[in-house]
Amino acid sequence: MSFNIALTGLAAAQKDLDVTANNIANVNTTGFKESRAEFADVYASSVFSSGKTKNGDGVQATMVAQQFHQGSLQFTNNSLDLAITGEGYFAMTDDLSSQDLTYTRAGAFKLNQDNFIVDAKGNFLQGFPVDEATGNTTSVSLSTSSALQIPDSSGSPRATTSVYSSFNLDSRVESPTLPFNPDESATYNSSTSTTVYDSLGEPHVLQLFFVKRDDTATATDANKWDVYTTLDGDSFGENGVLQDGTTPYVPLTTLGFDSSGVPSTTGDPVVNNVANTFNPISIIGGDAASGTAGLSDLLTNGASFPADIEVNWRDETGTANKVPTQYASNFEVKALEQDGATVGRLAGIDIGTDGKIVASYSNGDTSFLGQVAMVRFSNSQGLQQVGDTAWKKSLTSGEPIAGEPGSGTLGSINSSALEQSNTNLTTELVDLITAQRNYQANSRALEVNSTIQQSILQIR
Repeated sequence: MSFNIALTGLAAAQKDLDVTANNIANVNTTGFKESRAEFADVYASSVFSSGKTKNGDGVQATMVAQQFHQGSLQFTNNSLDLAITGEGYFAMTDDLSSQDLTYTRAGAFKLNQDNFIVDAKGNFLQGFPVDEATGNTTSVSLSTSSALQIPDSSGSPRATTSVYSSFNLDSRVESPTLPFNPDESATYNSSTSTTVYDSLGEPHVLQLFFVKRDDTATATDANKWDVYTTLDGDSFGENGVLQDGTTPYVPLTTLGFDSSGVPSTTGDPVVNNVANTFNPISIIGGDAASGTAGLSDLLTNGASFPADIEVNWRDETGTANKVPTQYASNFEVKALEQDGATVGRLAGIDIGTDGKIVASYSNGDTSFLGQVAMVRFSNSQGLQQVGDTAWKKSLTSGEPIAGEPGSGTLGSINSSALEQSNTNLTTELVDLITAQRNYQANSRALEVNSTIQQSILQIR
């Protein structure tokens, strides 16, 4: 019997050595969770045996328990390297159409040839769908999750339909003495320009010129500015009608300011005040029902401006302190934006702590592409190990509970970081020495038992 007891001790010590060696071997494995060998004594008895004299039957390994405490973070320069701080797992599939999910804490991701986010084994990172413009998550169910893909372009071009311009016009300048000519800088006081796009995404320069009226001629011209407009050098006059190079040039509109230097709401031809700024002015796109020549008539590339371009005298969000002004200060552009775009190429990826993936493109567009799916389990120690630092659900782990990173008990995501192995090398080396001593002790017990039996066999 003592032989069997010593053999169980050797087996237990060997199991302890194996678990410790595995922990040490994975000390640099990203997302690895160390294990701990747990043992229990073997005590066999029957209703007719005496518990007072029972010595026990050895030891057995009851469980190799995984330890899911947090590993330290290693920061990198790759925005696709993700680390979870807190509870949770990434969801992965080995095929785009598969619903057989595995779960991991190893976040060393990259793009494959089709721009899907994958790990080193080619498994696809799953994400929740979001609204492209706002980033609001539309579903947090694993059944609606899909592989996350990063498009390398920002889709079709958008023709410009709105321009937003705000500025300060210097009240101290003198009115030009010559008629306006876009090619002569002496004929206007200030100018600014922006790039607008036609239906094919080709850029064109829209330029605004500001000419102060001569307030010495008539009192009604005080604090008034004529605004002239050109597209690639061609001028648009009153109501946005193409002037086709005719002279004298007709202003697109006239802006008037009161004695405080803010937009005036009275007088003619001052534009009526709307939301503390001037009414917008439209430049005809060229397909108006009237058939009046417009922007599209200037194009020779087969493109068009499908709608009029509306020039708004404010910034896009309507910020209160970004309306046009006329102060005794240098000419200053406060806002100059437009809503068109050409086809852009992928310029960068940013992933927030909430797992939202935002792509930025060379044309200035940004787009929400999805949200990294996060999963937790009622009993993480019940997960089934499948290798490659991945787990699958089991009966003892419970069903996966999906959610947004940072919500409930789910942890947050750190971009440009990796979670290192949670193995403590010093502790493992001490455990290794302890397991070796246990093995030697049980070997000694076997040796003693062998010596005793040999002595008995030599009795005559």
